[in-house]
Amino acid sequence: MSSEQKRKTDLQFHQASEDEVGRYLRSHPDFFERHPGLLAHLRLPHDPGDNTVSLIERQVAILREQNRKLDQKLRELVGVARANDVLSTKIHSLSMRLIGTTDLTQMLQTIEAVLHDQLGSDRSVLMLFGHKSGSDDLFEATFVRRLSLKTSGLEMFQTFLNTGRPRCGQIKGAKREFLFGSKGSDVESAALIPLGEKAATGILAIGSRDAARFHPGMSTDFLARLGELVDRGLASVS
Repeated sequence: MSSEQKRKTDLQFHQASEDEVGRYLRSHPDFFERHPGLLAHLRLPHDPGDNTVSLIERQVAILREQNRKLDQKLRELVGVARANDVLSTKIHSLSMRLIGTTDLTQMLQTIEAVLHDQLGSDRSVLMLFGHKSGSDDLFEATFVRRLSLKTSGLEMFQTFLNTGRPRCGQIKGAKREFLFGSKGSDVESAALIPLGEKAATGILAIGSRDAARFHPGMSTDFLARLGELVDRGLASVS
């Protein structure tokens, strides 16, 4: 086939394809309403008639909406970055306050103060498994409790103990009563943080009156680092 014949064949093929596209669009006038994203990739003439909206105007509207969504996403990412920076600063602050602390009572007081003052905890409790300490009066405080893995009620948290990862969400009923006691009836959401591998050392529970403060979709990386820091701190004074 000569180059001229090939050129004519290609033109006929493209013409046939364009005719098919034209026939399809005429038969499906709502095509771009069902596939609005395609308009963002088309070059369209601007020749609207009276009381009509041209395709190019529709295209501009789509591009504006895409831009709005991208701007919103960027704002969300910036917000997350700022929040992470604040949390990182708080972790650093807690680390500095725990460094050099050799007294268990002082360490526990520091942890409780940081949870309340910097992390906005309304209720918090540190539950330790088989913790050996000569200061039994520590476990009479509302913040610290001594438990064993056979403590009645702990079975409600077996899945959490098995995974060994922080868990967040709304809390009520028997679980709330077990963690925070009768004084924690105002707690609506909580973060559970394992201390040690699969919570071998214990559990740190942080409660909030805000039902949305700790939710299942939030990142738990910060909480995991907090758990590691508290666990190491306790090990250094035990």
